[in-house]
Amino acid sequence: MKLIIQIPCYNEAETLEIALNDLPKHIDGIDEIEYLIINDGSKDNTVQVAKNWGVHHVVNFRCNKGLAKGFMAGLDACLEAGADIIVNTDADNQYCGEDIAKLIAPILKEEADIVIGERPIDDIEHFSFIKKKLQHLGSWVVRKASNTDIPDAPSGFRAFSRDAAIRINVVNDYTYTLETIVQAGRNRMAITSVPIRTNPELRESRLFHSMWGYVKKSVLTILRAFMWYKPLYCFGLVSVIPTIIGLSVGIRFLIFFFNGRGSGHVQSLILACTLLIIGFITFVIGLLADVIAANRKILEDTQYQIRKLRYDKDK
Repeated sequence: MKLIIQIPCYNEAETLEIALNDLPKHIDGIDEIEYLIINDGSKDNTVQVAKNWGVHHVVNFRCNKGLAKGFMAGLDACLEAGADIIVNTDADNQYCGEDIAKLIAPILKEEADIVIGERPIDDIEHFSFIKKKLQHLGSWVVRKASNTDIPDAPSGFRAFSRDAAIRINVVNDYTYTLETIVQAGRNRMAITSVPIRTNPELRESRLFHSMWGYVKKSVLTILRAFMWYKPLYCFGLVSVIPTIIGLSVGIRFLIFFFNGRGSGHVQSLILACTLLIIGFITFVIGLLADVIAANRKILEDTQYQIRKLRYDKDK
């Protein structure tokens, strides 16, 4: 059983060695542990620090491509290297390396394919009150969108079985954390969480420049992912609003019409027809999106089979 621990890096020369030293060298049930970094266009000597420490694999980007693309490139490299389990952690040593054994335990027991580390958010000192509340709110929204019970959706400390890593496909350019949970939940993959510890902050987060910028991008990512997997529900829900308003206005016009006062309320008739047409078109868009979603599932299954053949040819 081979475990590869991957670390996305962007100018992490100052903290990378601390994070690497915190990682486990032996875990019961694991025969081999290797380490991989994704150099996302770093301008400092991040790669040299990693090589001097003894990292086995380095994925290099010549320019910064973002966390999501780095994460997927890391998964591909780990699969190519024959990983049976892949753990993703941060270069700023946010997560406690000793908890990796706890993180992969459900996978070793074949109880889950994806495991998310649940941080004690309310006890993290460098998280502001607003950030804590937004973290809880965001996780609640992801739970509703994904039909899962993951309490800490933004956590980047997570483990994947080989099969889950082959299935995962992140398409947004921002972050992988939210989309992968929605994708796993909607595809009925076995996903769970375990409580983990965190280390003191070594530097500020580089994922977002402002709290509201993070919230905006996270909301868009969740809505986008939800629309991919439940398009008919989303567009059907949206179509209800103009349809109900249109019917109400139309009934109002009919009441005036049958009372002999319809000539003075032609605007209501026009408004009712317009709203009903908008509602109908929105619902039809939902039907088309649902057909596209069905085709996407076929493409995902095809991609899974191709990737499985590619990565398992030497296993």
